[in-house]
Amino acid sequence: MSARPWSETDGEDEVVREELARLRAEVRQLRTRTEGRPLIAEAQGMLRERYALPDGETAFALLQRSSQQYNVKLRTLAEAAVSVPRPDGRSALWFPGRARQAEPALSFAEARDRRVGRGNRSEVLTAALSQTLSVVGTDMGNVQIVDRAKGGLRIERHTGHTEDFVDFFAYVGEEGTSCAKAARDVAQVTVQDVATDPVFTDDARAAILHAGSRACHSVPLTTSSGRCVGMVSAHLERPLRGLTRPQLKALTVVGAEAGEWLSWYDRTVVLDALEHLHTLGRAHGGARISRR
Repeated sequence: MSARPWSETDGEDEVVREELARLRAEVRQLRTRTEGRPLIAEAQGMLRERYALPDGETAFALLQRSSQQYNVKLRTLAEAAVSVPRPDGRSALWFPGRARQAEPALSFAEARDRRVGRGNRSEVLTAALSQTLSVVGTDMGNVQIVDRAKGGLRIERHTGHTEDFVDFFAYVGEEGTSCAKAARDVAQVTVQDVATDPVFTDDARAAILHAGSRACHSVPLTTSSGRCVGMVSAHLERPLRGLTRPQLKALTVVGAEAGEWLSWYDRTVVLDALEHLHTLGRAHGGARISRR
């Protein structure tokens, strides 16, 4: 049988697909550039008022320098700056008398093999994701962090997902997904078949199935007090009967240790960065400072 001859319709379809891909890439770039911008703008305004800074550019420069000094994402630093109690105007320290604790140990294999820690949040999240995927037996998954500014979860790390999946689930609210349920219940959630599980909204279900996932398992990252600070989820291409007790136990360790580490990071590294920001703000002397 001879191959179907190429037609003008084929060419038009290809043009449409290329244009759609270009538009999606453009939207993705715009979202990346604007992500966190309102929050950063709010932090800039707060800093200008608190330290009598001459302009927003100077406020941004101080945020940027503190972010780089302590390797804290700019969005994370801005989120913390507007959410923690303001410093006493009479004190040279933002957090006087703050108790410091040692960095928690991470015992799971990926953390040990990668020798992660030393205040490196990116490495810890990557190790938690890799360990979860290894335990579940898949190469598709993501890590989310609780958004302290508006609640819900936002993706911080991912692997094996399509760009459309990451676009759709860049931020999820408190309903309509398995990860939202796991965060709400502070418990692991297994979805044996995405196509039939009622936990998803129709749009979320369609997005997951379109990305090639038929099953998933979500593990909350929790503090010693039982608070959920993030989520790691594994996705599989076929329906899942369930996980074994050893698998669930191993994932419980990942969730508890990574969650406690993130809590330590927020109480220590992020507050160190805020303390540095406070010092810079008090010492700026009214001069304009440019971003690096």
